[in-house]
Amino acid sequence: MWTVNQTRIEIIQGDITKEHVDAIVNAANARLAGGGGVDGAIHRAGGPAIMAECRALGGCDTGDAKITTGGNLPAKHVIHAVGPVYYGGAQGEAKLLASCYRRSLEVAVESRLKSVAFAAISCGIYGYPISDAARIALSTVKTFVESHPQIELVRFVLFSDDVLKAFSAAAGDVL
Repeated sequence: MWTVNQTRIEIIQGDITKEHVDAIVNAANARLAGGGGVDGAIHRAGGPAIMAECRALGGCDTGDAKITTGGNLPAKHVIHAVGPVYYGGAQGEAKLLASCYRRSLEVAVESRLKSVAFAAISCGIYGYPISDAARIALSTVKTFVESHPQIELVRFVLFSDDVLKAFSAAAGDVL
């Protein structure tokens, strides 16, 4: 655990659908239509209320984030963030990935939320190199919470051991 300003930042291995926080952040697709990986798991665990709200939102641009109910999840809300597909790094992917994390936290602040759990956005089927994504995620979160003390907890909930190790290593450099 690290503390930046007044915010606790944690990195754990686990199942994001079981997190008791104000909001979990979904690694969503632009249609907000559910899918595989963490996106599919969140929609399955949260039930139809999440999808009903997603349909009404009309999609989401890459680098942006939108909020819905948490449905049947322990979290009250789901923030759907659309990360970039990785095409080698020369097409603005880093800027878009940073924007996902920043916009998710902005949405949390706008919604008066205090605790947020993130998955590793774009690190699955979207192919972002995990160690690069971890540095971007942690540095973006650090910069944001330095000026937004209303966020009390940011937890990275990572499904696999290799992603956990990459985020932990990046935290040693960034935080």
